[in-house]
Order: sequence, then structure tokens, then C-alpha cells
Amino acid sequence: MTTTLKSKLHDDLNAAIKGRDELRSATLRMTLAAITTEEVAGKEKRQLSDEEVLKVIAKEAKKRREAAEAFTQGGRAESAEREKAEGEVLAEYLPKQLSDEELEAIVAEAVEEAKAAGAEGPRAMGAVMKIVNPKVAGLAEGGRVAAAVKKRLQG
Repeated sequence: MTTTLKSKLHDDLNAAIKGRDELRSATLRMTLAAITTEEVAGKEKRQLSDEEVLKVIAKEAKKRREAAEAFTQGGRAESAEREKAEGEVLAEYLPKQLSDEELEAIVAEAVEEAKAAGAEGPRAMGAVMKIVNPKVAGLAEGGRVAAAVKKRLQG
């Protein structure tokens, strides 16, 4: 029997509680709550697939990064450290992010593909993003991808 990502999160939460790891247990609790919220959103309750659970985890990790930046700018270093630590816990469950070089290579390939289809210049952004997004789903943040595409189209 294969274990789902959600059940792995539950198991890790139980282990963190038993090990009295406050940071990990609080982070996993928040993430599982976000997953449950996503499951009951809409007209009827459903079970999220591992892919959907990964999207929720990625969204939670992004929230932690943004909060850490906001706390840093606000001069609240202790809160920023806590958010960064929570982000690191969540990063363990996410697939390894693409390096800048790998992302550039995928974007370059997509730009060539879009040019072959007749889309050029900054207006080709949408066409290129349609090609790139499925290839980098979960492996690179949307903002990073968009910036790489924009840079490639301009230069």
C-alpha cells in the first residue's frame, strides 16, 4: 500500500509531537489545516490528490517566505526567523526547486518554440508561459518563471 503525502504529514506530525518538536508540530498542524480547508472548499468535500496537496504546501511555503520578508522589513528579526524556519520545514516536503540555469534552459527552449509558432517580442509572454508552466509546475515559483521569461523575451 502506498502512503499518501497527507498521511505522511500526519505521521510526521505525530512524531514531532512525541519528540516535543514545537516548531515542526506547529508548522505541520497549520499545513494540515490548510489542506483540510482546501478539501472542504466548494460544494462537496473531497480527498486531495498528492499533487493538490503539494500545491497547498507550496502555497503555505510561499506565505512563510513573504511573511519573513515583511517581518525583516518591519525590524522584527525574531518573527522573521520563525517564519524562515517554518518555511524550511515545509521545503522538506516539496520537490527540489530548479536552479537558475535549469530554468533558463527550459525558458530558452519555450521561447524558440513560441517563435516557431509565430509569437515574438514581449507580446509572446502568454504563449511562452503556456509552454513553460506545465514543464516547471511545482519546481519553480511563478514569479521567478515570469521574470525569466520576460528577461529572455527582452534580451
